[in-house]
Amino acid sequence: MTAGARIRIDDAAAFGRVAVLMGGVSAEREISLMTGEAVLAALQRRGVDARGIDMRADIPAVFMERACDRVWNALHGGMGEDGSVQGLLDVLRIPYTGSGVLGSAVSMDKLRSKRLFSAWGLASPAFEVMTSPGDAAGIVERLGLPLMVKPAGEGSSVGMTKVDHEADLAAAWSAAVRFDSCVLVEQWLTGAEYSVPVLQSEALPIIRIETPRAFYDYEAKYFSDDTRYFCPSGMSESLETECRRAALEAFDAVGAQGWGRVDFLMGDDGAPSFLEVNTVPGMTSHSLVPMGAKAAGIDFDELVWRVLETSFEDREGGGHGA
Repeated sequence: MTAGARIRIDDAAAFGRVAVLMGGVSAEREISLMTGEAVLAALQRRGVDARGIDMRADIPAVFMERACDRVWNALHGGMGEDGSVQGLLDVLRIPYTGSGVLGSAVSMDKLRSKRLFSAWGLASPAFEVMTSPGDAAGIVERLGLPLMVKPAGEGSSVGMTKVDHEADLAAAWSAAVRFDSCVLVEQWLTGAEYSVPVLQSEALPIIRIETPRAFYDYEAKYFSDDTRYFCPSGMSESLETECRRAALEAFDAVGAQGWGRVDFLMGDDGAPSFLEVNTVPGMTSHSLVPMGAKAAGIDFDELVWRVLETSFEDREGGGHGA
């Protein structure tokens, strides 16, 4: 399930001084701090000269005051996962993990991602953009019920609401528009939810997710002990192979690089229906990428190391990784 050769670094000294960026100012700050601390500890256990930086402060000043040779980006959400920090690091010629400006920005934008999935012939739930509460009746008529309402530019299920009744759609829109002016309303699919970790062009074993909550929301993702994860996923070998291949296509479609996670629902037709690509997934005790890596024989510290290796990748638009 490999589309390219791994970049392999064997000596911790080759990474130089590594800054682990965490925290930030987005709605996902809490999770980013958890990810960053776990990553920092793993790098230090492997002998990497790594230091954590909470990016709550003025971002350009941080890099002027604290020199580093490369960055392990653990920032989730806006100003960290959306291409902003990636652009600054490109200007400063500081290599960093994961996707470049283009892949980061497109993946963070669920509307553009869905349009690219469609262009690549990949299924995704039917949707409309909701611009005001006055759109509710027409959207329900066209998409039916239930519906999923989400801000186009947030991750970790922030601002998302499942809507079972037309009367509740306006309130769900109001909750989402607090986080992004572009609000998507998706047709609800009842199939199981799956996630595919991607690491250096390889799709790792798929995780099936089950939650007793209405959907896999923020609480279910990071804190609930009632969420159940299955890896192996329970798919047949042939179906898992096909879904992993399609996930790599979705990853490529949005211009993502290095590492990440692709989420999909299984449609009634037995084919994946893609939701989004995450370019800086969580690395907490409840996170999915470490689960898939473990099933592939990659422990957490080795996973963190291999993500750092992606900072040596060439990027689109003239980005550098050396």
